[in-house]
Amino acid sequence: MKQTILAIAGKPGLYKLVSRAKNSLIVEALDETHRRQPAFGTDRITSLADIAMFTETDDVPLMNVLAAMRDLEGGKETAISYKKATPEELHEYFSKVLPNWDKDRVENSHIKKLIQWYNILVKAGITDFEEELAPTEGDNIDDRKE
Repeated sequence: MKQTILAIAGKPGLYKLVSRAKNSLIVEALDETHRRQPAFGTDRITSLADIAMFTETDDVPLMNVLAAMRDLEGGKETAISYKKATPEELHEYFSKVLPNWDKDRVENSHIKKLIQWYNILVKAGITDFEEELAPTEGDNIDDRKE
């Protein structure tokens, strides 16, 4: 089952799309509270599938970066604390995850947010990041009739 994971500007954490209401989306927090709340059209809502990280060549989809983090960490939470890490430690860690990341355009806050989101997803039991995109791509191919 495909889960749509969302980030909402101004609200901490990540959310799972639960349902659609007349003028809003119903989302559920991926933290231990599992609190449901509406997200309105005035909120800046972004799907994690629509986010990419800057590299020196092409942008890399966030799901690929999260998969690289999972492979590095063995499917567990990160060994580095995004709250306590120095900028140098963040850069060294992120270089292990994405070796050709663009050091001019990726800010320390981006790396911290990525680590925070990864840890939220792992705690919620979501570690199969590649499959998040696969059903959509497969549906488009299978729906073609000749």
